[in-house]
Amino acid sequence: MCTIIAEYGTAGIVTPMGDVYSYGILLMETFTRKKPTDDLFVGELTMKKWVSESFSQAVLSIVDANLLAREEEDFSEKGSCLSMIMEVALNCTEDSPDKRINMTDVIGRLTKIRQRFKGL
Repeated sequence: MCTIIAEYGTAGIVTPMGDVYSYGILLMETFTRKKPTDDLFVGELTMKKWVSESFSQAVLSIVDANLLAREEEDFSEKGSCLSMIMEVALNCTEDSPDKRINMTDVIGRLTKIRQRFKGL
């Protein structure tokens, strides 16, 4: 089951903050290698909820295994970068459009993460 962005469902209005939400979902899809329509997401469990619940304790368990292996050099730093990316995704998918970060902030945060990752 897919989640419909609240403002799309209630007002039918497309907004830049709706696009931010969609970008957050896209980040989640990219780094977990899952789709919101995956069989894993049934009932009340959505991709956003799955990532959110895993974020505080086990974010690396939901990240695509092809992106990071425990044996890798700088595992901890790379894991930290992936955690920061998932945090950006969660900030993009806040329920209230007013609580979402804007795309300028998204670009700034992702640029900092990229610089940190390139420094490894």
